[in-house]
Amino acid sequence: MTQKPETMAWEVEVLEDAAGWRDALPGCRDVVRRAAQAALSGEARVPAQAELCVVLTDDGRQRELNRRFRGIDKPTNVLSFPASEPGGSPGGPPDLLGDVVLALETCGREAAEQGKSLSDHVSHLTVHGVLHLLGFDHENDGEAELMERHECRILAGLGIPDPYAAEAGGRGTSP
Repeated sequence: MTQKPETMAWEVEVLEDAAGWRDALPGCRDVVRRAAQAALSGEARVPAQAELCVVLTDDGRQRELNRRFRGIDKPTNVLSFPASEPGGSPGGPPDLLGDVVLALETCGREAAEQGKSLSDHVSHLTVHGVLHLLGFDHENDGEAELMERHECRILAGLGIPDPYAAEAGGRGTSP
């Protein structure tokens, strides 16, 4: 049973760890917070009280994190670091869902290559990262299709087109 939105208490902290985000995407904190809140409100898996952090960093820091935690020595667009399994007690402290980290240069390059606005692309990657914190993954085709359907539904609610529609051979779905 899904709880009514007025009983939900979700905190989304947004930290700028790199210069350039505000110039590249004015209102970046609001864009990210709105996308994260949409991802949380669209999922039954979310505890009534939850918090997460989105870190806006650069490719250099993202490369370090990717190398350290995934063994991949290059930057990537988004990384998710789940903190714990959801399931806090009612009336207790909020569940800490974890952190989502976005890399400015990679996000900007991908948005330009894909002909998307940076705002739409960052919103998509934020939703993607939050879904990872909630236990979604894309390790196989079935998981990927499920995750993409959720992403597309959430993004449609934000007025953002299906990010997978333009991919050649992509399995994206229309919301």
